[in-house]
Amino acid sequence: MNFLQQMAARAKANPQRIVLPEGNEIRTLKAANQILADGLAEICLIGNPEEILNLAKQNKLSKIASKAVLIDPVNQPNKAVYASLLYELRKNKGMTPEQASRLVEDPLYLACLMIKNGDADGEIAGARNATGDVLRPALQIVKTLPGISVVSGAFLMFVPDKNYGVDGLLIFADCAVLPNPSAQELAQIAVSTAGTARSIAGFEPRVAMLSFSTKGSAKHEMVDKVTEAVRIAKEMCPKLEIDGDLQADAAIVPAVGKSKAPGSPIAGQANVLVFPSLEAGNIAYKLVQRLAAAEAVGPILQGMAAPINDLSRGCSVDDIYKMIVITCNQSLGIKAN
Repeated sequence: MNFLQQMAARAKANPQRIVLPEGNEIRTLKAANQILADGLAEICLIGNPEEILNLAKQNKLSKIASKAVLIDPVNQPNKAVYASLLYELRKNKGMTPEQASRLVEDPLYLACLMIKNGDADGEIAGARNATGDVLRPALQIVKTLPGISVVSGAFLMFVPDKNYGVDGLLIFADCAVLPNPSAQELAQIAVSTAGTARSIAGFEPRVAMLSFSTKGSAKHEMVDKVTEAVRIAKEMCPKLEIDGDLQADAAIVPAVGKSKAPGSPIAGQANVLVFPSLEAGNIAYKLVQRLAAAEAVGPILQGMAAPINDLSRGCSVDDIYKMIVITCNQSLGIKAN
């Protein structure tokens, strides 16, 4: 059983309630139908119910009609409850009851309010909406985990060489959100990614904080940021296995790690790679994906108080299906802590 199958098995054993605010988007409907057929999650679709059912019928998606919960954002029984909740959350920012009543009809806001109110466990959107539009209501309503102030993006990197990571799986972060994290933010990214390793991949993280330097071989403020981030991360999670500064080869190649960082508990054995900046992480995952024929699954948004994941607008049905499974595992991981 591979990692994705293991994640599916965990999801099936304890189905989570996943809300999809782009309920009348055909790729989303197809993925939702397959999830329901496989029994991996309870699905809430936001959109005009008649339109959703017509699309499902035209595409022979029988599980949508029989198993999905359909929510009309304009006419739904909890509208007043959600509007009141939104007003209470945002009144100090100047929101009026009238504005809250209008915003609650926006599927992206409604999905987050459902999560905040305990009516859903996670959300996936982005097949039609820009990242900023997905994240804005999430940050306003669901917010971040205690002790975490930044949202970051991780990728599951399945490489053909099983000697790397855990049976060929490594986790890269941040590859999607924060351009130039401070040492404090970098530490939070490391802690969040360690949580992703546990809840989604199911392994104990060994975190390498990457740099162009290994254990002080170069002197620069960018290296200082990484070593400070390691110190902060250890304060946040004293039991976390983490080390840095480490160059990439020292982090994942045992012989190089032994040579460059003798005595390091992480060098040569890392399964989580935290990059010092977004440009480094984004470039790295794309190069590994193309040159090493790795499968890159993500970005997985981490740091939120409940799992909310953003899709690429070019995503496939399979991408959405996998992200629903991942979101279920994130929810289970957050609940377990």
